[in-house]
Amino acid sequence: MTKFLFKLIVISLIQILAFQNCTTRKSELVWERNIYTIGSQSSPRTADLNGDGILDIVMGAGKNETQYSEQGILALDGKTGDILWQQEAPDQVYGSATLYDITGDGISDVFIGGRSPQFKALNGKTGEVLWQYEYEKVKHDSVLQFARYNFNNSILVPDQNNDGLSDLLTVNGGNSLADPNSEKDRFPGVLILFDSKTGKVIAADTIPDGKESYMSPVGYTQPGSEEFYIIFGSGGETISGHLYMATLSDLIRHQLSNAKIIATEIGHGFIAPPSIVDITNDGYYDIVAISHNSTSFAIDGKDQKLLWRQQIKNTESSNSFGVGFFTADDIPDFFTFVSKGEWPNNTGSLQVMLDGKDGNISYMDSIGCTGFSSPVVYDLNQDGRDEAIISINEFNCARGFTEQSLFEIENKLIAIDFRKKSVQTIDQMKSFKNIFSTPWIGDLDKDGFLDIVHCQYYSRSGLLTFLGMNVKRISTPIKIKEVPLWGAYMGSNGDGIFKP
Repeated sequence: MTKFLFKLIVISLIQILAFQNCTTRKSELVWERNIYTIGSQSSPRTADLNGDGILDIVMGAGKNETQYSEQGILALDGKTGDILWQQEAPDQVYGSATLYDITGDGISDVFIGGRSPQFKALNGKTGEVLWQYEYEKVKHDSVLQFARYNFNNSILVPDQNNDGLSDLLTVNGGNSLADPNSEKDRFPGVLILFDSKTGKVIAADTIPDGKESYMSPVGYTQPGSEEFYIIFGSGGETISGHLYMATLSDLIRHQLSNAKIIATEIGHGFIAPPSIVDITNDGYYDIVAISHNSTSFAIDGKDQKLLWRQQIKNTESSNSFGVGFFTADDIPDFFTFVSKGEWPNNTGSLQVMLDGKDGNISYMDSIGCTGFSSPVVYDLNQDGRDEAIISINEFNCARGFTEQSLFEIENKLIAIDFRKKSVQTIDQMKSFKNIFSTPWIGDLDKDGFLDIVHCQYYSRSGLLTFLGMNVKRISTPIKIKEVPLWGAYMGSNGDGIFKP
């Protein structure tokens, strides 16, 4: 595709070296994989799929909504960027993969979902389908009849059927054909527990308030308890919703009606998955979530009482938090960016860091225009405080998402130093955008230095239109002293839990 000849790649070596830590290494674009006609709303996950000792990349992909693609799920060689395998899909696979070995070959297998509805288990080595959700077989079930829309991310939960393998919890919900300003043709979201080995539905139940759900669930156990708690949400961009706490045993008994409401938003719901993190220093996990109305709630994990609340007025958020130590104390803090105005007429974005101690805004900036990817976090300059890496889009925000403005778009990957209140550009490309994909950071090849994997999408005819994608691996001179805690979407383990 000749349109890719217009690309401009700038890896700002001088700026990257500002984060250098006593090494003569330079930042390097190790590889760049161009894939035509498709795009992605998925975020990269990593596992060694070919046994060469280097982590490989797995992500969902696809063409435009409702279109079949031969490249619905991709595995890329972490060493070269070559396609290891691909799997077809009837619609966009926008979820991010859960990785877990169910075949016993020592290689992580892939669980991933998206629209139409589709949720699949793939052999991590070959890409072969091991099992997949088939709505036609369950559409007469009193609960699963509603599970005919979008599958979001899944998480691993303790073994529930005594086969020695963890099982999978996910949610199905949403209806893309519903009028965005109406509650007509909207159906209850469904929490589903799958047997990871066979794909059999172990349990399923509808969201208690009967509202749709777009939030990927998270789950955890507290110290001294064997109970597995799950956090899930309801509502959408224009539909009121709740944030719930329930137990896995509630779901097993089909009694999600016992779930406790721990936060409520009017006129908006909860879309971004929450962060599970101890901010009270009592050894118990707390819950920090942001609604689509950009209201942040910190909930005490012991008694579910509100610790603090913060709202960024006249903005919206579908982005989850990046969690790290951004301030001088030992309490984790929270960073994200929110969109000014109302979708689809958003007019810019704000980058906001909240102090985990009290929810106060400790940093705010206004860079670029709307996007829905989330931050990753690492102490890039080894000064004892974390920085955040995010992907932003720059164009004339005041003109909105018109075709004219998209010709001018430029995507940038940037790092924010909260102590110095400075911004460094890592990578940038004109005529490309990134709307949904969160970067991945870590050590792909175990050489002791930080690698970055991120995605950009050719921008020509519309914000949500896919015409081609780039996946890049950048090697940096930043020494890995500790494994990143928040190095991917929903954290380095993809489960939303911050474990320092």
